[in-house]
Amino acid sequence: MARVMHRSSSDGGSSSGWSEAAAVGEEERAGWEVRPSGMVVQARDRGADGAAAGVPPRPPPPEIRVRVKYGAATHEVAVSSIATFGELKKALAPRTGLQPSEQQLTYKGRERKNSEFLDRFGVKNKSKLVVSEDPASLERRYIERQRNARIQNANRAIGAIALEVDKLADQVTSIEKSVAGGSKVAEVQITTLIELLMRHAVKLESIPTDGDTSSQKNLQAKRVQKCVEALDVLKVSNARLQTVVVTTKWETFDSGAAPVTTKWEIFD
Repeated sequence: MARVMHRSSSDGGSSSGWSEAAAVGEEERAGWEVRPSGMVVQARDRGADGAAAGVPPRPPPPEIRVRVKYGAATHEVAVSSIATFGELKKALAPRTGLQPSEQQLTYKGRERKNSEFLDRFGVKNKSKLVVSEDPASLERRYIERQRNARIQNANRAIGAIALEVDKLADQVTSIEKSVAGGSKVAEVQITTLIELLMRHAVKLESIPTDGDTSSQKNLQAKRVQKCVEALDVLKVSNARLQTVVVTTKWETFDSGAAPVTTKWEIFD
């Protein structure tokens, strides 16, 4: 039987020590261990696996197979008899496609908590349980689907506007080259481009965005603004150019010869 030593204090508790410890050498002190309660007991010899010498290791708990219904399908799952309902949910995740947090596990008509143990509530071999998607998870999934749909619609709308802006930007570049080369462009062409770009700016503003979609929307809005500003500058530069009128002077030729007349012969 293990010897037990208790803490003792002297000098009114100002110092502490071990009773009988003064008579024990350093080698013997190594054979004692402190329990969580504060008692010092003689240490027992332990094997390599940490189990007490001479004491056989405890066998693992038995495994049971339970039947879990999910929708129209029934899954048979092997699990430890002392596992928790939360651990059973983890085993069901790859079969149901639901994460443990998305599952609602019911046994005998009542939902069970993750921390509750199977054996405590009478779950045994061949017991039947029902798993379903948690209502809160269904709501979250619905909200996520709605959000993804809005993002996809916004991306499609922004992509369509981006294609139109690309075409208008090419026309702005063409006008820049013409004005830079001294060729005057019809003013209506510039004002029409400005009007089309402003329409696209209004469309962009009306698109609801979130997250990465907002950055794409802002990028296209900046492109439209840059094109409009360039056209405003071109409009002023174009007005300063003189209109070139091309006329053609036709040259007349006079040979100076007498007019040629034709004499017709009459037959009777």
